[in-house]
Order: sequence, then structure tokens, then C-alpha cells
Amino acid sequence: MYKVISVRPVDRVSLETMLDLSAQLYQGEGWKWDREHARRAAEALLAAPESGTILLLEVEGQPVGILVMTACWSLEFGGRFGLLDELFIAAPWRGCGIGTQALEFAAAWCRERGMEAVRLEVWTGNAGAIRLYQRAGFALEQRHLMTKRL
Repeated sequence: MYKVISVRPVDRVSLETMLDLSAQLYQGEGWKWDREHARRAAEALLAAPESGTILLLEVEGQPVGILVMTACWSLEFGGRFGLLDELFIAAPWRGCGIGTQALEFAAAWCRERGMEAVRLEVWTGNAGAIRLYQRAGFALEQRHLMTKRL
């Protein structure tokens, strides 16, 4: 069944709801997650709207997911691009078209800011998410994402 979402920017009041959903994302994948670390990062992004946005995805006023977009720069893309940093849909709401709508919103967010592309990362074992992203026009690239924590 297709559910129409509304997208609402996270604010100080809805930050705890967003953190609860973020915790589900990380815990569901078995990744380390620290609520206070996530809170500080979210508060810093909320204080710097030119760097991105944190959005609650809702169905009929009920929070069902989150979408985090950040602004980046790349010579490869000729300038600014959007990084879809986090997309999470709570388990009971998956398969209802919410992810597709969230990806459409992410692309529109980037276009409105004159960005040339939107990128994301996905865990190699998350076949459902990979299918969703490919249906939305994302392509797997022959590169490895590498990280050095500082």
C-alpha cells in the first residue's frame, strides 16, 4: 500500500524523535552508535543550515523515518553535490513507497540548490536498499568508499 509522506525539518523539539529513529538505523545494522555523539552532530548541522538539513518523514503526522542531506563539493561534478547521509524508514513502513518519495525529495533538494549530483553510501549487504536506490537512478560505481577517522 502506497503511503504519502510529508517532510518536516527537525528542530529542537523533534530532535529526540529523530535520534530515536537514527538509533534504530544503526542498531538494525549492528553498528556502533552513541546518542550524545549523534546529538552533537545533529545540533551542529541544525546550527549550520547552509551545510545541510535533517528531515523527519511522516505519514499522517506520525514519524516514520529520517532523511539527512549535506552539501559537498567535487571537482568531478563541477561543483556542489548533495550527500544523502542517512535515509531510514522504520520497519513497519518499508515497502509503502516512502523510500522512493524520500529519494525524490533528496534529488529536488539538490536541484533547488544548483547541485550537480546526489551521492549516498549503502552497506553492501543491504540488497533491499540497493534495489531501491537503483530503481531511483543511482548507479553502483567501481570504487571503494574509504574512511580515516580523525
